[in-house]
Amino acid sequence: MEITTALRRHFGHESFRDGQRAVIEALIAGRSALAIFPTGGGKSLCYQLPALMLDGLTLVISPLIALMKDQVEALCGRGIAAARLDSTRSADEVAAVHDGMTSGRLKLLYIAPERLMNEGFIERLRRTKIALLAIDESHCISEWGHSFRPEYLRLAKVARRLKLRPVLALTATATPEVAKDIARAFGIAWEDCTLTPFHRANLALHVTSVPAKERLDLLTSKLKSDCHFPAIVYVTLQQTAEHVATHLQRNGIRAQAYHAGLADEHRSEAQERFMHGEVDVIVATIAFGMGIDKADIRAVFHYNLPKSLENYQQEVGRAGRDGKPSHCELLACEDDLIVLQNFVFGDTPTPAAVRQLLDHLLRHADEFDVSHYDLARTTDIRPIVLETVVTYLELDGILVPLGSTYAGCQFRLLHPEQRVLSGHTAERQRFLKKLFAAGRRGSKWTTLIIDETAAATGESRERINKALAHLQESGDIELRPSGLRHRYRLTGDATARDPARLTARMQQLFVTREKKDAARLETVMRFVRDRHCLTRHLLRYFGEDLSADCGNCGSCLSDEPDRGAPREIARSPEPEITVQHVGVIQAVIDERHAALRAPRQLARFLCGITSPAASRDRLTRHDAFGILGGRPFQQVLEQTESMMER
Repeated sequence: MEITTALRRHFGHESFRDGQRAVIEALIAGRSALAIFPTGGGKSLCYQLPALMLDGLTLVISPLIALMKDQVEALCGRGIAAARLDSTRSADEVAAVHDGMTSGRLKLLYIAPERLMNEGFIERLRRTKIALLAIDESHCISEWGHSFRPEYLRLAKVARRLKLRPVLALTATATPEVAKDIARAFGIAWEDCTLTPFHRANLALHVTSVPAKERLDLLTSKLKSDCHFPAIVYVTLQQTAEHVATHLQRNGIRAQAYHAGLADEHRSEAQERFMHGEVDVIVATIAFGMGIDKADIRAVFHYNLPKSLENYQQEVGRAGRDGKPSHCELLACEDDLIVLQNFVFGDTPTPAAVRQLLDHLLRHADEFDVSHYDLARTTDIRPIVLETVVTYLELDGILVPLGSTYAGCQFRLLHPEQRVLSGHTAERQRFLKKLFAAGRRGSKWTTLIIDETAAATGESRERINKALAHLQESGDIELRPSGLRHRYRLTGDATARDPARLTARMQQLFVTREKKDAARLETVMRFVRDRHCLTRHLLRYFGEDLSADCGNCGSCLSDEPDRGAPREIARSPEPEITVQHVGVIQAVIDERHAALRAPRQLARFLCGITSPAASRDRLTRHDAFGILGGRPFQQVLEQTESMMER
């Protein structure tokens, strides 16, 4: 079937948007492709249409459950066999997806990248005809990118291992360096990299310098007087989202907060109310907007500085998808830099923590399993950072992932026990009876601790886990695993596994990453200070240039006489570390908390930055937690170093 005919039949469109045809034709011809389209540019069609024309299953990798859910519902509404596998799926739903993969009925399957760590799922993929691998948010593979995610580094390796081709990599935020990284990782020829223009003439970019204490009143005034509805207001912190939304509500604006700290049902409710026009303004952290298909957003306000120009470009791109004029305004205050910089510096682990982690991982013999959660709390390394270390060890061939297991689980029988047992051999029935009897029974659920069950029954962990997985897939039990543990095999010689060498290498990676993230914040500041055309400045960052100024951004419309001088950005006087603060810090040092032994750990605590060990020891409830939250992290670190090295 010709692709335009397929487009009309399945999606009701008469023509393609910019870049879509070139990408789809490459995939149909069996060539891998990279699609760099701005937010709202139609990336999803680039794999949805080929999925219907190719023989086999299209596997879509996405980190966003909300996007998976929305797209699967939309596709199923069109009569297209699509499904998703994520942490919210029930046993019956997972079993139905597996059946669809086995039978070949399923055309699109959405999964998170972490699922490719599961050896059982990898084996299932080996038995499935995969027509296309589509990777959304593919910029996450690049260490040059603004949101590097270690699990994305594994994707290229898995694609090669399973011989998955063609591959479609998709992103809305790739600089030229990041695009080259993506193409290199997935073997994409440069001529099959399609970049559509980022410029959207209907978006008017503005930067307004405003002191922190005046910002909320200014935002309220702008929303009330200019009627920029519907609107998204982006903030950095969850408590800011709540504070701003409450203030807007008190001033007669239908506003609601949205952030990761809300319960799932409250986030879903806020999103649905906004989508249906019951809420005019969503005040959100960056969690909001990914995959949200609302065309009539008239304004995007950045109440706080964005952490990168990539984030900014993606967030303003959610305005005006209907092509009508839309207002994008950044309320700039340099006070925000402290919080953003503290996030950057607070992620870097101490060399001692990295060495402790490596010693733990490398002292094992052959195969072993560990809990990343427990390791993070023991070493005081944030989970994303710990995951990065493990991923690099995998890529270096030192660790081979063998999938994941659980320390325990809860299960409930979905049929009477005798019916579950029937059909099995007599020996298998005896085993299952021992397994069921070994658990602690509640009114509905039976709890198993796998190691204890293995000891009580005389059976291996492997056999117990396989039996539970089989019963789940057969629809005989509903399973709730707990205590996730990752299994690995150690490989490589003693030289490759030298902890001192690896510690130095890993520490250098984190220091380099810290510098890159700090430099990315400086690109934001150069943007907000620029009195020249803001649109040209932003596009130039992404490797695109306009032949002339846009004519509708705040700088182009400004009547300021001196556009050559940088814009002055409001900043509050920097608070000092007082004698009283020093006294409190010394008192904390004298308390000798295990989680605050290093100057960097103590600096994080004083700046109000949580860490696994501090959370473990409940130090976030300590009176001194966050007492220096308004100070630059490096200044606080210098203070703790000077006091702890006496």
